[in-house]
Formats: sequence, structure tokens, C-alpha cells
Amino acid sequence: MGVRTLGGLGERGLIARLRPRLASRGDVVLGAGDDCAVVGPPGAGEELVLKSDPVREGRHFAAGEDPRRVGRKALARVLSDFASMGAEPRWALVDFSAPQSFPVAAAEALYGGIDELARRWNVAVVGGDTSMSDALELHVFAAGAVPRGSAMTRSGARPGDAVFVTGELGGSYESGRHLDFDPKLDEGRWLRRRGVRCCIDVSDGAASELHRLADASRARFSVRSELLPASAAARAKADPVRSALRDGEDFELLFTVPSGLAAAMERDFSASFPGTPLSRIGEVGEGGGVFLDGAPLPDSGFDHFSSD
Repeated sequence: MGVRTLGGLGERGLIARLRPRLASRGDVVLGAGDDCAVVGPPGAGEELVLKSDPVREGRHFAAGEDPRRVGRKALARVLSDFASMGAEPRWALVDFSAPQSFPVAAAEALYGGIDELARRWNVAVVGGDTSMSDALELHVFAAGAVPRGSAMTRSGARPGDAVFVTGELGGSYESGRHLDFDPKLDEGRWLRRRGVRCCIDVSDGAASELHRLADASRARFSVRSELLPASAAARAKADPVRSALRDGEDFELLFTVPSGLAAAMERDFSASFPGTPLSRIGEVGEGGGVFLDGAPLPDSGFDHFSSD
């Protein structure tokens, strides 16, 4: 008997099941299954990049949280995916759902947080929709562009590549970073211009994202626990390595670089972004799967349908 519930199937299982059923057309460059979709007519100098993402009370933020921080996060989550593609976001639509009792001042603060981040990155908020719901929800759709054929994807890793991650991992909820993070848009476009072809943003946990890269690139990813940049909040936990790999909501960039170019790229990145730590955590090899210190690493990141 097949799996009968979403909890039994899991988020990634559901996506794998639905992808073959999605309609497509000839101008789809990259469809479902990556951080963003990429579309564009033949001959265009740019390709359009598309992404949507929700935030929901009780799942992505706690009830009673500062609405300005919630609004900022709603847009920042989407912009982080643009960063992982090396793309420029340009326009956004926001769907807002809340109970009838939700204060008007809080709604204005939500949009204030969105507006603050949108102005920083020159993103025009061009509309959306409003509706009533039992809990506060924001659904953000954004569109932008990337030079034709240059988007970084999950499938670009090759054996011999070095594996890097920006920033620190783990403890995002404990530190509040899950609400206040800065999407790595400048860093992502810099990596694309430097020829990086494989990248993903760390939203569901580094362990999960490593598996996404390994599956898409059909390669083996090997990382070492002593090289993982665990945050102070992660180091305060009983198992900092587990926290760094599984907590999620870090919104850092995980990417690969040919090993012969890694040293120069690392040096130049640090010079260009002195405020953004960069860590070389492993390498890509032949085969498949993800390994930590030589042992198989389970695909144990966050799953919306099977995680608590």
C-alpha cells in the first residue's frame, strides 16, 4: 500500500511525486526542484528568476513576535533564494492573511519591515492580496533576472570541487538570527561573476542542503565536523555539530568551487566581504551521498510535513 498522508511521505517525497505532473513549456530554463525557477525566451540577454515562499505564525515565527521583524523575514527568505542563484530581485507581490482581530498598527508594521528591506535592495512591491485566516501568514512572490545561462544551480558540482559555506551555522532560533538575517545577495552575485556554478541557500539545515546538492549533481559530498562553522548558540548546545547541521534557518550560502581555484577565490572573497566569514568544509568526489568524517550523514534537515 502506498503512503497515504503527507506526514508519512514528507515534503521532499511530495515534491518528487508532484514534479512530473507540473505543466511546462519551451521557455522554461529551470523548473521545479531548485532554489528558484528560471525562465526566458530564446535569444534574450537575461533570464527571469521566479520564487515564492510563505511564513506562518507558529511555524516560521512565534505568536506575538515583533511584526516588523516578521515582515522583514518574509521578504528576506525569498531574497536569500535569489542570492543562491546569483540573481537580482526586482519585483515582489505580497499575500497577507490574518484574523479579523489582528491590529491595524501591526499590519502596518509588517509592511514597514517589508518596505525597509525592499528599499535596501531596490525591490518594488507591486501588489498582492489580502484575506482572512486563523493565523497570521505572509506569502511573498518575487521576480528578477540573471544574465542568460549564468544562474548558479544545485546540479553544478563536480568531483574535485571544494565545498564552502558562508557565515555560521546552527542556533538560529535561539539567537534570533532567523528573523534578522541579511540575505547574501551581494555575495551571491559576486560568486556567480567568479564562475561558481553550484550553490544553495541553507534554510532547512546544512545536512539537508548537502543532500540536495549531492542528489542534483550526482556526486559524493564529504565534510569534516571540525571544519563546520558552528555559531555561538550552536556551541552552547550539547551537540554543536548536530546543531550546525540540522537546525536550519541559517540562510547562508553553501557552494562548490574547483579545487584549483579555491585558494584564490577564498582570498578574494575575504577581501571583498570582510564581514562575511567563509569556511571550507569538505570536498566533492565520485559517487553519491553525503558523508561526515567518513561516515554516511543522514538526510536529517527540517521537513515541513514530517518535522516537529
